[in-house]
Amino acid sequence: MHSAQELVAYVESLAALPSVYYQVREQLESPEGSIGRVAGLIETDPALTAGVLKLVNSAFYGLNRKIESVERAIPVLGFRQTHELVLAITIGNVFDGIRPQYMDMRRYWIGCMITALTARELAHLTCNPAAGRLFIVGLLADIGHMVMYQTVPELTVAAISEAEAGNEPLFEVERRIVGCDSAEVGAALMDNWRLPSSFAEIIGAQFTPRLAGKHVVEAELLHVALAVSMADRYDESSKQALERIDPHIWNSIGLNLGSFSRIREMVEMHLSSCITMLFPKAA
Repeated sequence: MHSAQELVAYVESLAALPSVYYQVREQLESPEGSIGRVAGLIETDPALTAGVLKLVNSAFYGLNRKIESVERAIPVLGFRQTHELVLAITIGNVFDGIRPQYMDMRRYWIGCMITALTARELAHLTCNPAAGRLFIVGLLADIGHMVMYQTVPELTVAAISEAEAGNEPLFEVERRIVGCDSAEVGAALMDNWRLPSSFAEIIGAQFTPRLAGKHVVEAELLHVALAVSMADRYDESSKQALERIDPHIWNSIGLNLGSFSRIREMVEMHLSSCITMLFPKAA
């Protein structure tokens, strides 16, 4: 049996965020941080620079004018959104070349992006100010499976097969076969990366949102977003997707079937372009 921390330790060198990300974040969080310093750090990484300008000028952000430099993009986005954008691009760059055994990476990143876009849209519809953070959390929600396929691929595949055969929740079977579930592994990786504590708390509670403490609302939104991603994977209707969601959570969020269908349409509108920009090898 394996612990989440043990599995993350196995891939620590493979799945490390580059130092430029931490330098950018330090500047963005510092009272003495400046736009010029942040832009200068981003521009030391050509892939990061290209990614920022490509995304900020895309329909995803919907700006009404073209941004031609990183220094001009930062005040338009604000420091918080700049951090979220840099982190999203960094994640794409770190994992885009990884090909774990048994894992369909194209299908994986499509699922992650659907979760991310859905979480963001749910936040907008419920007037939750954490839309940008929820996009990143959604993108990272299933990262635990990336680690599990890298470290214990046979056990991971066995858990999936047993869960599907017995119609059991996968996370319960993973705990039984592997010793931990993907949410626990994902939360451990967030801690390893020294990301804000809210990331680990929300991701770790994605299957049981009530355990997310002060972030329970965000965990509920992520829980619903995961149901949308699962519905897409199995080609289910919105009604079938809703059946996956705890009625208490759905009532707590306060949305209906009509809004659920509109969310899926909005996600479909942005899916292809976001995949191309963040994970070009999966496009």
